[in-house]
Amino acid sequence: MTRCSPRTVLHRAAGSLAAAGLLAAASLAGAAAPAQAAELPVLALGGPAETALHPYPESGEPRQSTVGFTVNNPDGDEKDDDYETPFTITFDLSGIAGVADVEAEDTSDCKVTGTKAVCEDWGIWAGLRGLDGLLLSAAKGSQEGDTGTITVTGRSKGATFTPFTTKVTVGGPDLVMEELPFKERTKPGDKQQAPITFTNRGTRAADGVLLTLVHSRGLDITERYSNCEYTEDDPASRGIGYTTALCSVEGSFEVGETYTLATPLTIEVTDRAYYDMFVYGIHEGSAAQRTAHRAGAPFERGSGSVLKAVPAKAKKSAAAARGGDLDPWDNQHEADFRTENTADFVAYGDQVAGAEGSTVKADIGFRNEGPAWVGYLRSGETVATLDFTVPQGTTVTAKPDLCRAVTAAGGYREDQKSPAPRYFCDTSPVVKDGGGLDLPFELRIDKSMVGAEGAVTIRNPWLQDPKLPFDPKPGNNTAYLIVNGEGGGDGSDSGGATAGGDGGSGDPSTSPTAAPDPEESPSGTASPSASTTSDGGAAGTSGGSGGGGGLASTGSVALIASGTAAAALAAGLVLFAAARRRAAAQHV
Repeated sequence: MTRCSPRTVLHRAAGSLAAAGLLAAASLAGAAAPAQAAELPVLALGGPAETALHPYPESGEPRQSTVGFTVNNPDGDEKDDDYETPFTITFDLSGIAGVADVEAEDTSDCKVTGTKAVCEDWGIWAGLRGLDGLLLSAAKGSQEGDTGTITVTGRSKGATFTPFTTKVTVGGPDLVMEELPFKERTKPGDKQQAPITFTNRGTRAADGVLLTLVHSRGLDITERYSNCEYTEDDPASRGIGYTTALCSVEGSFEVGETYTLATPLTIEVTDRAYYDMFVYGIHEGSAAQRTAHRAGAPFERGSGSVLKAVPAKAKKSAAAARGGDLDPWDNQHEADFRTENTADFVAYGDQVAGAEGSTVKADIGFRNEGPAWVGYLRSGETVATLDFTVPQGTTVTAKPDLCRAVTAAGGYREDQKSPAPRYFCDTSPVVKDGGGLDLPFELRIDKSMVGAEGAVTIRNPWLQDPKLPFDPKPGNNTAYLIVNGEGGGDGSDSGGATAGGDGGSGDPSTSPTAAPDPEESPSGTASPSASTTSDGGAAGTSGGSGGGGGLASTGSVALIASGTAAAALAAGLVLFAAARRRAAAQHV
């Protein structure tokens, strides 16, 4: 097992960010397995509900299909993440003897021997991640329609695993989604038509299709159809703000034919849009596919009209047979929307009092007063950093976990346990409208001073370029923590609480800005938090977004795990959560 090779690093990144690099849409089939009562964490193995193989050719080499697998730790906590413990994944291939031949990927830590494949891996952490995949091709002598199963099990001293079984079939439909030409630069209120169109290029007809639609917080589909079921901000999306629709469309979708929606979808850009994503995919409408995409999240059926797909050109229908998709990588596309909008980040301080030698509690933070939410879904970049300077004459005795100690000038500080003169607290890659950070600090009053104050500033993660590109009111980006002040108040409206003195009530000082490309956005680093948000989110999260956990993996659930974003998506943020701890020294 190679632990630190460049190949391994790239493989881990691809697996973890398969939010927006890529797990198959059904890769969450095993993600929602219930946790069992045990001392060790219980990890759920998963993968595609079914894999279709191209039939064995009359001449030439058989075409291989990559089958990706996942492992999910749904009850994991970032504080308990273990990046070193090894584990072994075993694939029982006896069920596909005579149906498929199996090879290990060149970049994997797997070995295939007879009717067994064994993969070595390591690291037990929260959320969903990708595992090494297998290369499958139809066996010589197999016939179209032949089928079998692969059973996947795991073993480790640091965890127990729930097994997973996937079906393998020779032949099947190959549903190919057409990419739509969306307008990328938008304004709130804009609407665009989405005439979803797809073709079956497989060897069998598809008996019904499952249309999967996922959009982020700033977008909306104007009608909720009666043959679609919907979920918002499901647990697997880590509070990012996705809405997922699973639409079961009846019909026999024939080989070689192209289909489109009888009435195009309407995608609306809402008032809170800034940087958003729309993911649209097509799969055969089996019960296994619906279960995989639900991934245990609660769904509610719509009450509008029926969403229908019709042939792009007339063709007589015929009976269809169910099967997996021969090439699941062309089932889905993603569109990015960058909206001309703003988000007003408002810092708040506190005012505390105590005798010399006493310890006081102070609550500081910021709120996003909108109208836009800000989410760097593809890159996983930190949105902003709260910069806190400790008031003179006081010492910090307790801080939120996500805040890191720095020098007075904002430089790197090796010692993170002893008190520091200044602290940086990073958001996750998502800050919802109405969300923010609530950060409780405890301070000991070493020397009684009247009106000692420390600045609380919400800024860009790059200290050298503090301006928030989306915020038109920089005057309310700074508030103060005041110790033993002469007046009352909470530090946000007393004693010069906001820099610039306008309290955030003045006119915008800059014009609205379009959302930046997240690849161009400066990044920050963060660590887990111990605070809570106004909307009941996890400690130190951005508007309840989960503090940068695993993306995306772009689905509902399943799409966030299957798209090319992100990862974030998704499904997506697992790698970011791990890397930000190691890179703290580079972003001060």
